[in-house]
Amino acid sequence: MNPRSAKHLNFLLFIMAGIVIGGFLGNYLGNLPYMGFLKFGDTFGMTSPLVLDLGIIVLTFGLNITINIAGIIGILVAVIFFKKL
Repeated sequence: MNPRSAKHLNFLLFIMAGIVIGGFLGNYLGNLPYMGFLKFGDTFGMTSPLVLDLGIIVLTFGLNITINIAGIIGILVAVIFFKKL
């Protein structure tokens, strides 16, 4: 793997970690008084999964993305942290 693609992979991992940690903290801290704005967000994607029945195997496809304010803050912190490295 060349250094450029390794850098892109590391950046993607930082972004994913920022989304996960930010979303978790948003759901947790959003229940506290005066921190409810962190939980504000929306969910979009497929409301019902797509089912493909092939007789022998059944495949189920679905995707839901939930984004909240804390997740966006987590992305920004991850980008800043990545640039500092």
